[in-house]
Order: sequence, then structure tokens, then C-alpha cells
Amino acid sequence: MAKTPAASASNEAPSEGPVLNGAPVGGATTKGRPTPKRSEQEAARKRPLVADTKEAKARARADLAAQREKARLGMAAGDPRYLPARDQGAQRKFVRDWVDAGWHLGEAVMPAMVVVILATFIPAPAVQYYAFIGLWIFILFVIGDMVITSITVKRAVKRKFGEGKMEKGLGWYAAMRTVQMRFLRLPKPQVKRGKKPA
Repeated sequence: MAKTPAASASNEAPSEGPVLNGAPVGGATTKGRPTPKRSEQEAARKRPLVADTKEAKARARADLAAQREKARLGMAAGDPRYLPARDQGAQRKFVRDWVDAGWHLGEAVMPAMVVVILATFIPAPAVQYYAFIGLWIFILFVIGDMVITSITVKRAVKRKFGEGKMEKGLGWYAAMRTVQMRFLRLPKPQVKRGKKPA
């Protein structure tokens, strides 16, 4: 049986999908473009695990800043989850409360140094000399207060927690807190002055 030109053309044309009565079924249409190579397909499928965009980096920085701020506020409030190792534990908290409940000469060390620095601008050698002498005498009193605070704190810890359960370094921990101005201490004071912990 002889083939007509139309039949020959239809047989030679490649099929792009199922055809019914000469029309594509299911919306199948010709691609109109060459099939991509395998290497091109694999390259298109590859995506970075972390988005390398300005928006993603900015969002990551914002999240990190929020976490740091949360940790800072938690530490300032004395939240045990955010305290460093040196501030952890019930005994350390007791020592902080003991120190914060009292008045200490060490809190005035920084203001005293500022006064001495200002005194150096006065064109009077006698004023400068006595300012330095007064500062050193004051520092000696501060050291005495640190020693007394260290001894009294350790005694208070022994009474509260027992003789053999006292942690090491509590005296030094208390002494160093006395030389910090109250509003600069971290964790922030949790007790008012005059209300020492029992």
C-alpha cells in the first residue's frame, strides 16, 4: 500500500507525548529546546546548604546579636544558665550577696584616682604631693577592708554550708568584688545594703 506524503511526514516526525486523533493528550506540547546535558542537570540540582545572600547573613547576625543580648541580661540578673564557671554555685551567690549588702572602701578607689589625676593639673607641688600620699594611705585602708571582708565571708560560709564543704577561692572572690563600684558589678547586686544573707 502506497504511503501518502502526509502519512509519511507524520510517521517520520518524533513523538513528544501521547497523541489522540493527531492532538497531544494531557497538555503535552513540544519542548522547543534541546534536552540539557547530564552535567548541566547535576549542576542545577546542586544548592549551597547555607544561603549565601546578604539577607541570610544579616538575619544570622541579628540572631547572634539577640542571643548575646539574652545571655548578657541573664548574666546580669544572676540566672545560673548564663553565669560563667567562676560565678556558679550556691556558695558564690551567698558571697556576692554578703558583699553587696555592705559598704566597702574599695568602691571609692576609682573616684579617688580621678581626684588625684585632677590634682596633678593644679600648679602647686604641695597639692600634688599630698594628693598622692593621701591616695596611697587610702589604698592601704582598702587592702585592710579586703582582708577583713575575706575573713568574715569565709566564716559566714562555714556557718551556713559546713566546715568541710567550703569551696576554694571564696575569700579572694569576695575581696575582688569589694573593689568594684556597685553599679558595675556582674552579676548585678540582688540584695539591698544592710540586708546580709542569713
